[in-house]
Amino acid sequence: MKKGSVTSPLRILILGGTGFLSGTLARVALARTHKVWCVTRGRRPLPPGATGIVADRRDASSMERALLGMDVQWDLVVDCIGYEPEDAREDIQLFRGRADHLIFVSTDFVYSHERRILPVREEGTAYQSEGYGGLKRSCEEILASSRPSPLRWTIVRPTHIYGPGSLLGCLPHHSRDPELPRRIATHSPLLLVGGGHFLQQPVHARDLAELCLDIAGRSEADHQILNVAGPDIVESREYYRILAESLGVELITKETPVADYLPHHPEQSPLLCHRIYDMQRLRSIGLSPPSTPLRKGLADQLHHLLQEDAGI
Repeated sequence: MKKGSVTSPLRILILGGTGFLSGTLARVALARTHKVWCVTRGRRPLPPGATGIVADRRDASSMERALLGMDVQWDLVVDCIGYEPEDAREDIQLFRGRADHLIFVSTDFVYSHERRILPVREEGTAYQSEGYGGLKRSCEEILASSRPSPLRWTIVRPTHIYGPGSLLGCLPHHSRDPELPRRIATHSPLLLVGGGHFLQQPVHARDLAELCLDIAGRSEADHQILNVAGPDIVESREYYRILAESLGVELITKETPVADYLPHHPEQSPLLCHRIYDMQRLRSIGLSPPSTPLRKGLADQLHHLLQEDAGI
């Protein structure tokens, strides 16, 4: 299905639906007049128009019971919340025969942060074996080893995802920092590890959601792993400078040397590397890369956060 093409509404099941990415996906799908179901624990309201399925993703029997009660053959399932190997096994078990296409949302953290050839391609690279990236990589391997299978799947590897519904910030100490707009507006110095010189290629959540919908039913995407990154490559400090400019103030920073920071925070190492990615494979199967300019996307996200703080 090509972006903007006229098609009948799809039946889409989202694992998640009230989180940042999953909620964005649900809203975009509903805006395209698709029929949307969301699997959640029922603790937060769903986007208007979505049908809720109450189940605990960490409880396989709960998922099985919930889906047995639904007489639906889904055109597309998007797993936005899987990161344990058992989640991937469960996807295969539950949706083989119940869905035409599965998209598993992975992460660029699967790539080794120590051994990278830039821009990073989907193959011919080293992978993480531990932490969040290692777990996501294990999920990918389980899906890949399921071939041949009647369940068609596609894996997407987004880089840093941003947009309304999430907090701002892409580097420690200020990654997803709820105080970031206030810090910048009040001229509080930001402590940027490595001076913020690491290259970033953030992707807007709406662009990622639209891409997932465009993948649905596209046979060229079957059993493919796809990098997904935004159109702009910037140093991390430029990300913060754009925010300061949007707030009408000067950005003030201090450098925290990587050599001083990393020994005490090894879990942050995936953020402390250049994160730029080759997307030729995505283009080669006829998909359009994300296109929202970083400056516009960050301004929209900042405006959304400021409205929330003002209670608008």
